[in-house]
Amino acid sequence: MADTTGTPEQRAEVLKERIYITFTSLAVVLAMGSHAEELSAGSAVRTLLIAVVGTLLAVFVADFIAHIAVHTTTPDRAELRHMVAVSTRALGVIVVPLLFLGLAALGRWQVTTALRASIIALTISLVAIGYLAVRRVRLPLRQRLIVLFAEFGLGVVVVLLEVLAHGE
Repeated sequence: MADTTGTPEQRAEVLKERIYITFTSLAVVLAMGSHAEELSAGSAVRTLLIAVVGTLLAVFVADFIAHIAVHTTTPDRAELRHMVAVSTRALGVIVVPLLFLGLAALGRWQVTTALRASIIALTISLVAIGYLAVRRVRLPLRQRLIVLFAEFGLGVVVVLLEVLAHGE
């Protein structure tokens, strides 16, 4: 999960993308959870993949356009390769939810169970990403804990807003 390669800016891009996709996945899984009894595992997988790939493509296009606006030129081969790598590596955050939905597709779990387990896994992932981001920061422990709790608190707010939006 931790990326120690590349420049600090490139590592920040990877981290931001993972956070975006984790929140996107969490929102989609929460939305599906509000009507899980109507979903098949296959339709849940398709919905999650469409939302995540769509988000990744939107961010990729935004990065591409931003690069052109800032540098007044298209990205060179190395920059483009980095942009693609950042996007494709962010797909890793949905591996566990896809495995859970795979268990539902095999009849081992209910779709509802797979979605609930996915919510837990994605929330833990957000906390882990936050921890990995601040563990080496040169801040007093108290301030690092504040950052982690703030991230966790914002994650809870996102979850609550999603639940509220979908009337659960």
